[in-house]
Amino acid sequence: MAAFNIKEINALDHLYKINLINSCSGFKSANLIATKSKDGIENVAVFSSVTHIGSNPPLLGFFCRPTTVTRNTYTNLKETGVYTINPIHESILQEAHHTSAKYPSDISEFEMTSLASEYKRDCIAPFVKEAPIQMEMKYIEEYVIKANDTILVIGEIQNLYIQDHLLAKDGFIDLEKANIAAINGLDGYTIPKLKTRLDYQRPKV
Repeated sequence: MAAFNIKEINALDHLYKINLINSCSGFKSANLIATKSKDGIENVAVFSSVTHIGSNPPLLGFFCRPTTVTRNTYTNLKETGVYTINPIHESILQEAHHTSAKYPSDISEFEMTSLASEYKRDCIAPFVKEAPIQMEMKYIEEYVIKANDTILVIGEIQNLYIQDHLLAKDGFIDLEKANIAAINGLDGYTIPKLKTRLDYQRPKV
């Protein structure tokens, strides 16, 4: 078994290190976060850090890297207070991954890919039309992670759209039916298969 202590990790080649540490925590969610700037420019970018915070109220969080360079997603959502989260599925993997390219703020990733934007109700941020699940988010608060200057952004779901065939009677969303992707490290994508659902567990007596 390969072994690395903290001194060895810190001394690793940069690319090797980020691949190693981004992979060791397991599969991560694969989502496109879409925003619109105050000047009306649409933005969409892939994020692998969206995570459940709580159900009541319905909160999701995601991490932004340090804002020492331009972060269009973060800037837009702070200016407007609105963004959308759209899970990536198998048929848009290549186009979704390309949104990680660092385009200037006046260029929309929707225009640089085949992804299409769409609008629902009075949400000012675009949704990804191809996404089988779409979430309208309201910015709530943020926390700076002092250890590395990343930012945890927390938002509340305002509207949730789910294709009918994915939604079970008990509220469970069957992501396998939509071929929803997960991310392994920085650039590895997989399409998970649902093996089973287990009962709520209680202590043995």
